[in-house]
Amino acid sequence: MASGNSRTRTPARERLLQAADELFYGEGVQVVGIDRVIERAGVAKASLYNTFGSKEGLVCAYLDARHERSRDRITRTLTRFRSPRERLLGVFDAQGEAFTDPTYNGCAFVRATAEAPEDSSVRHAAERYRTWILELFTELADAAGFAEPEELARRLRLLYDGAEQAARMDRDPSAATSARHAAAAVLDAAPLRDSRL
Repeated sequence: MASGNSRTRTPARERLLQAADELFYGEGVQVVGIDRVIERAGVAKASLYNTFGSKEGLVCAYLDARHERSRDRITRTLTRFRSPRERLLGVFDAQGEAFTDPTYNGCAFVRATAEAPEDSSVRHAAERYRTWILELFTELADAAGFAEPEELARRLRLLYDGAEQAARMDRDPSAATSARHAAAAVLDAAPLRDSRL
C-alpha cells in the first residue's frame, strides 16, 4: 500500500488509471463500479469526473493505456528481429510474453466491449487497438514482399485473436507458440510479389 506521501506526489489521473487497470482488468469493466476505483485510487469523486468526465471516459483512458503498453511491448520485441518475416512472427513472441505474466486475464479489449453498446466510445477505443494490430501485420507483410499483405494481415490477426482466447480460456501460455507455428505455415503458403525475395 502506498504511503500518504507517495499518494500525494502521484497525480490523481495516474492513481485513477492504475486503480482502473487493476480492477477493470482483474474483475471486469461491468462488475467494477466507480466508487471502488475511487476508493482504490484514494481520490475524491470529483477528481474522476473532472479528469475523465464519466466512467466511460475512464474505461476509454484505461483501454488507451493498455493499447500503448501493448504497442510498446510489441515494438520493443520486434527490435530483436532482422528480417520482415521474422518480425511478422515476432509479434507472436511479444504476445507470448504477455501470456506468461501471472496477472494475464485475457484481452482487455474483448472483455471491456463484451457488453458495451455498439456505438460506444469504449468500442471505438477497442477498434483503435484492433486497427493498429491489423496495420502492423499489413506493414510487416508488405515489407516482407507478400503479394496480398492486407489479406495476409487479416489471417494473422485471426491467429493472434485465437491465441489470446486460448491463453485465457484454457490457461495455456503456450498458445502464442502454437499461433506462431500456424502463422509460419500461413506465410509459407502465401504468394510473394517477387519469387526471388
